Amino acid sequence: MKFLFDHDVPDDLGHVLRQLGHTVVLLREVLPRTAPDAEVLVHAAQHGLIMVTCNRDDFLALAQSEPHHGLIVLFRRKSRTAERVALVRLIEKAGETGLANNVNFA
Repeated sequence: MKFLFDHDVPDDLGHVLRQLGHTVVLLREVLPRTAPDAEVLVHAAQHGLIMVTCNRDDFLALAQSEPHHGLIVLFRRKSRTAERVALVRLIEKAGETGLANNVNFA
């Protein structure tokens, strides 16, 4: 699967997904830091990337009105380990068909 990590998602989560064979694009690699959230979601959709963000409020609202390839809202936890476990479990459980074009929470 291919993911776009928002600025607020820790880079080390991307390393874990890459080790599992997924593609992870960091937002700062493809768009300016000042890009509006709507532009970010459009970019992800145009490139077949599932958006991963901790910015729940803004992206949930956008996902209701904008086309997207999938959205994962990551809840911040007390440890990075807990965040990694939640994200990997969601990906393994939902699979690509469960993530694509849907909104999920990890």
